[in-house]
Amino acid sequence: MAFFELRQYRVRPGRMDEWVRLMEEKIIPFQTAQGMVVIGSFRGESDDSLFFWVRRFESEADRERLYEAVYGSEFWKNEIAPQIPDFLDRERSVVTRVVPTARSSIQ
Repeated sequence: MAFFELRQYRVRPGRMDEWVRLMEEKIIPFQTAQGMVVIGSFRGESDDSLFFWVRRFESEADRERLYEAVYGSEFWKNEIAPQIPDFLDRERSVVTRVVPTARSSIQ
């Protein structure tokens, strides 16, 4: 059964515009090129530290394969991962797995 991963991050003060640019220009394109399905990304309307995005997986095996393709890659390890601490308060990150209800418009 397909499931979604809701990833909520807290962006360091004054870094949101740069973070969104990094996500939209590098992180999301890279992940989708590896096969990751990104449903959307969002920033808080009134909370400039809130950023979240949603990814879809067909199964746990699909998630494991995609995680390895993305996070196990040299590009991620050398180009992206070193930048993350400059932008995010990783201690406050929340990753929640959710499944759609029967009548959800997103399946």
